[in-house]
Amino acid sequence: MATILIVDDSVVDRKLAGGCLKNRDFEVAFACDGREALDLIADDPPDLVVTDLQMPEVDGLELVKQIRKRHRQIPVILMTAHGNEEVAVAALKAGAASYVPKKNLSRDLEETVRNVLSIAHSERAEQQVLESLTSVRMVFELGNEISALRPLILLMQSHIRQLGICDEADIVRISTALQEGLINAIEHGNLELDSTLRELKDNTYQKLGDERRQQEPYRSRKVHVTAEFNREGCRWTIRDEGQGFDPASLPDPRDPANLQRASGRGLLLIRTFMDEVAFNDNASEITMFRKRSSS
Repeated sequence: MATILIVDDSVVDRKLAGGCLKNRDFEVAFACDGREALDLIADDPPDLVVTDLQMPEVDGLELVKQIRKRHRQIPVILMTAHGNEEVAVAALKAGAASYVPKKNLSRDLEETVRNVLSIAHSERAEQQVLESLTSVRMVFELGNEISALRPLILLMQSHIRQLGICDEADIVRISTALQEGLINAIEHGNLELDSTLRELKDNTYQKLGDERRQQEPYRSRKVHVTAEFNREGCRWTIRDEGQGFDPASLPDPRDPANLQRASGRGLLLIRTFMDEVAFNDNASEITMFRKRSSS
């Protein structure tokens, strides 16, 4: 039986909301304001909170923020009244799951509670499954359009979060390195664009890239990506179908003399944000590894 905590400083409104849920497979508890609610949640967390917005001490908006911060797994439904629409929107943005106007409690509260609980239980079940996930391996074949990279990187971010490999700040760094590796495979690998063209003040580099995306053999070339995630970290192998080059010819991007050059920036970011970076013999393939962050 799910436990629902109803929070309202009005005795009448507490009874009204409680009456909508009692004897409907719910166990109902009450708090007269946000401060009391937080104390009750700390002692015995409910499955869901239904709260008014205008209350003394800790109001509904602050309650939503605190629950989101301390008890992210507990969804919150707002009871809204005429005149507090702006606060309700702020509370929804802060993390509330849904709302019911007080004038419609008897009609809509039970259904809203059941719907939100159903979604919350599904998310918890999914999280339990993900916690037992030990490894993921995916293989992709991409064309040469830069616009296709963002959805791929978003998917990579999702798996990094699911496996808890690192925090959000490191996810941004890893994504930056991954994007640079993919762009290099497309532009310098498949399209064979000379990085020195970036040093020119005109847009020769961009024009040539656009032309080669429509020409053979460049247009038919693919970028092959293998992504592997496990408890130790994440590894990407990116291979293009270009002619390749001697990896030893790459300038050291960490050399201060090269920091201001337009070319080499991507490699600098990759080497900085990844723990291991390796090329094959003709640099048509790069492997990047990022180990799990220590707790």
